[in-house]
Amino acid sequence: MTLPPLPDLASLALFLGAWLTFNVVVEITPLRRRTLSHLMDQQRRNWMLTMSRRPVKIMDVGIAGGLQQGTAFFASTSLLAIGGCFALLTSTESILQILADIGLDEATNRALWEMKIIGLAMIYAYAFFKFGWAYRLFNYATILMGAMPDGDPPPPQARYVAERAGGVMVLAGKHFNRGQRAFFFSIGYLGWFAGAQVFAATTLFVLIVLIRRQFASRARALAASLHQLPSEPMADKGGMNTDTGSSKPLT
Repeated sequence: MTLPPLPDLASLALFLGAWLTFNVVVEITPLRRRTLSHLMDQQRRNWMLTMSRRPVKIMDVGIAGGLQQGTAFFASTSLLAIGGCFALLTSTESILQILADIGLDEATNRALWEMKIIGLAMIYAYAFFKFGWAYRLFNYATILMGAMPDGDPPPPQARYVAERAGGVMVLAGKHFNRGQRAFFFSIGYLGWFAGAQVFAATTLFVLIVLIRRQFASRARALAASLHQLPSEPMADKGGMNTDTGSSKPLT
């Protein structure tokens, strides 16, 4: 088997290293506690605990169903993308001719082109497995939601089941995030079709965007501000203003 040129191998190593390093940083290292994903994981657990005290849980089941539908959409999109990659393999000659006509001569090596397509298909296959497993985990979480004991006040078993349901929700979200991350990095991978230098540039661009979203985005700031609220809000009785603690009625 003929190896790709050295610049292509270097760009591919940069791509794989960036993807793996980002996964390690946001999931394993202590920095994960500062990520948007970690903050939302805490809200998933809070959601299940709040639901365990809610007498009517129809709204919660509806939200969980929406999460399942979104995951199913991405899983189906992954399969379509894999099919598109195989379609590209069957049209190699015509595509290489088009690339040569627009001046991308370094991308017209047939073996290298097919290697790039197979790599892209593998990325989407990885994403499909992650989305498929996330879909199953969301399904298991809804089952735990349905198995949650009712009562007023809720029995101790309700909190126990809610904590387990929250754990499954967090695990489902983690696999969903990995699938989406594969989609994002596949955008950077597309730069390889234009050359090794473009591949390196698009990889770094995607990496910077993902780092910003996890550590410095507005969504992350809003999620972090939720933890400044009391864990058990005061009940609003008799028109009391619970935000300020005053006895002035809300108007």
